[in-house]
Amino acid sequence: MQQDDIVSVLNDLIETSRDGQYGFQTCAEHAKNPELRSLFLARASECEAAAADLQLLVSQCGGKPDDGGSFSGAVHRGWVAVRSTLTGYTDLRLLEECERGEDVAKARYKKALENALPEPVRSIVERQFQGVLRNHDQVRMLRDRFRAAA
Repeated sequence: MQQDDIVSVLNDLIETSRDGQYGFQTCAEHAKNPELRSLFLARASECEAAAADLQLLVSQCGGKPDDGGSFSGAVHRGWVAVRSTLTGYTDLRLLEECERGEDVAKARYKKALENALPEPVRSIVERQFQGVLRNHDQVRMLRDRFRAAA
């Protein structure tokens, strides 16, 4: 894989991580349940750390690291805000939106791993992908729990 291609893949994942960070922060601001608020803040922090790791890799590859989220992430966060304003910021709705966001992150990481990434880039991306999978599973489990209680 060419350095420019590696940088492009990593910058896409930086956008994905930033989207997750901003999305989880937004959900934490509106969560009523303290357990969820704490979870969302922890996930936002993990996403921020993942973005920082990826930015370092981009720099090591001689590229310019992306420093923001994606346009689609901004649209999703806007949709979360509009939708929640209309229906109320329920914890269940926040969990459903988080799960949708994690579905996007899973797809982007899977796509990145389809590339012939060099080591140690591949191992870092794979480690982060495993974190995305854990986040998704935890959010889905909580969503199911909150749905059953509703």
